[in-house]
Amino acid sequence: MHASPPPDLVLLNARLADGAELVDIHLGGGLIRSIGTRPPGPPGPAASGPPPAGAGPDAERLGRAERLDCAGRVVIPGLIESHLHLDKALLDRERPNPDGTLAGAIAVTGTLKRAFTAKDVRDRARAVLDDAVANGTTLVRAHPDVDPIVGLLALDVMLELREEYRGVVDLQVVAFPQEGVLRAEGTLDLLREALRRGADVIGGCTYNEDGLTDCRRQVDLVLDLAVEFGVPADLHADFADDAADPRFAMAGYIAEAVTERGLGGRVALGHMTSLAGRPAAERGKVLAALAAAGVAVVPLPATDMHLNGRADTVNPRRGVAPVRELWAAGVTCAYSSNNVRNAFTPYGNADLLEVGLFLAQTGHLSGPEDLARVLAMATTGAARVVGIADRYGLRPGAAADLVVLDTHNVRDVLLDRPARTAVIKGGRIVARSTRSTDLLFRTS
Repeated sequence: MHASPPPDLVLLNARLADGAELVDIHLGGGLIRSIGTRPPGPPGPAASGPPPAGAGPDAERLGRAERLDCAGRVVIPGLIESHLHLDKALLDRERPNPDGTLAGAIAVTGTLKRAFTAKDVRDRARAVLDDAVANGTTLVRAHPDVDPIVGLLALDVMLELREEYRGVVDLQVVAFPQEGVLRAEGTLDLLREALRRGADVIGGCTYNEDGLTDCRRQVDLVLDLAVEFGVPADLHADFADDAADPRFAMAGYIAEAVTERGLGGRVALGHMTSLAGRPAAERGKVLAALAAAGVAVVPLPATDMHLNGRADTVNPRRGVAPVRELWAAGVTCAYSSNNVRNAFTPYGNADLLEVGLFLAQTGHLSGPEDLARVLAMATTGAARVVGIADRYGLRPGAAADLVVLDTHNVRDVLLDRPARTAVIKGGRIVARSTRSTDLLFRTS
């Protein structure tokens, strides 16, 4: 959307950590140039007018820069939606899930996909992308379906949107076989063509095969494509209340297969809810294997809580991956919205702070340390999942993808659900939001 580079931008009086001095963040050339505290005393000419003569190139740049006074507001790195189905968003208005189950969601969506058009997919995806940007998201990993029902239509739309939104939000496109690979004849050829057309990531959906042998075969095929095309892999796996059905106990096999191919750090698994339903000792071994293999896990709490536990008549299970245990095992973690207002998840606004608070509530996570780690799952953790950690964060030289939040305490970011005072992509402000409240009473 933006071809010309933005002018330099300086964020004044930004809060990066509770109890620390406020800092100024200088952005230029799409990067963070510097982060520093201002000398004591009133602001000099470099902050309020043209630089003094002989001040040097850095001061000259600062003199010409735009300013945004954060006034002590919190600044965080841009939020990352590491797992989002833009092509299937907003379908609930057409046909909701009849029974609230995963099977029902797949069936309803499979029927609706037969009527997809490029315009329909594009319009719904744009609506959610716009919401995501307004809510502070600077990168989305999108999972369009690739299968004999919809072909490459949705993937082609995502590739177009990747260019359309360039400079506003980065879009990583996953070739995702929702209907399975072996079960849906012709899907493997479609996945190859998707990668040739420019898909960034190869996807998988292990549980949608007919048996354990085919599930393992799908893992092998998907990871072999990752090696062949030099792309990361992102699989939906182990999405059930427990591991009674072996199709939902694939984590150990996946860890072995990733290690065999040297793909550590380049494979993510979404959902992984059946981990929570395995015995504690068994669960510990699986988590250790995932950590050792460098396999990331992305819980999707809005979907996972909605679809799981439906057959339980007493003490319904949460059906969410055990986040605290993932942390303790050293597994790289993110979380994401997954779906927005469709048969899989009839809720949502592509707001990662809202999803993070829900994850904390459902995962027995509380207090400043836990909430800080949850927030990090949508920032630094997600950056590792999507492969941009080397150019991401709050440090000089990192991409100038930041969010100014209308709260003054880092520990309260998830609790406050603050307005996004400024969403900055590549050093350019791409969205703003405000929130005002008028109390129309006085107590004394």
